[in-house]
Amino acid sequence: MRHGPRIFLCFFSLNYSRMDPNENPEPRSNNSRVLLWVALVLVLLGINGVLFYLNQQKGEQNEALTTEVKAKDSKLQEQIKQYEALKADFERQSQELQALGLSNDSLEAKIASVNADLLKLRSFRAGSFSIAQQNLFKQRAKNLEGQLRKKDDDIAKLKQDNESLYTETTALKEKQNKLTDTISTIARTNRELSDKVSIASRLQADNIKVAIITSKNKEKDDDKEEFKAKRVEKVKVTFALARNDVSPKETKAIYLRILEPDGAALYNLSTGGGTFTVDGQEAFYTQKQDVVYDNTKQKLEFVYAKGAEYKKGQHTVELYESGQLMGKTTFTLK
Repeated sequence: MRHGPRIFLCFFSLNYSRMDPNENPEPRSNNSRVLLWVALVLVLLGINGVLFYLNQQKGEQNEALTTEVKAKDSKLQEQIKQYEALKADFERQSQELQALGLSNDSLEAKIASVNADLLKLRSFRAGSFSIAQQNLFKQRAKNLEGQLRKKDDDIAKLKQDNESLYTETTALKEKQNKLTDTISTIARTNRELSDKVSIASRLQADNIKVAIITSKNKEKDDDKEEFKAKRVEKVKVTFALARNDVSPKETKAIYLRILEPDGAALYNLSTGGGTFTVDGQEAFYTQKQDVVYDNTKQKLEFVYAKGAEYKKGQHTVELYESGQLMGKTTFTLK
């Protein structure tokens, strides 16, 4: 339409060129035509102006609409980022609580709620994100941020309490370790002292002598402690309990072991034999006596009858009290 005046001028020029110059138009007819053409031009110009104005208004409306859509899109993206940040913060809080050994169902529910809001926000088109929806999500985000700050304060308090508890626990453990070390030291000292007392309280057998009793009930001894095997009916062992001021005055079990040349202990239940523990192992003994120890160098004796012929060779005599060796000697049968 903006080309209307040009079309009119061309049309006017064409009609004017068709007029015969030799003709003499009438003045009134020419004036009417001119006025008509002028009126037509004015109408066309008016229409062209109206169309130009309408086009300009439409452009401005489109530009305003585009600006509004961009603003809504900006608000929408801003809300999405805000909710993504809220989700990340709630997940951080959940991890911090788990690190403290705690769980919180309400926090998990908030994370699920924020995820649902994010899905709704991402489903909006920019132009469909209304002011009411903007305000709704903005208010909900504000409420969530308030809850987030409160939970952060609670977690900070929990961490502080946990650190205080850890410090107290560490201090208590250090005290306990020191106490345990002290108790261990005392126990070790007591054991060492007990061992020393046990060693010191062991009885010793002094002046161990071996003699034989023949079938005729005659006792024979020999400084060399050598006897004829065929004449031996019984073996007699005498000794004295050495003084010991540490050993308590109480009943003591004294054990005699007579070992044959092959190392086997003479053992017979009918003559008082049995088993006892030596160095943690069970061993046979030949005879046993229960003696009330009074620390007066008491003299004791054992008389053992094998009831069979004795083996030739060196025999060993061992004396024990509470499983500890008191003394020993040897004798030989030829």
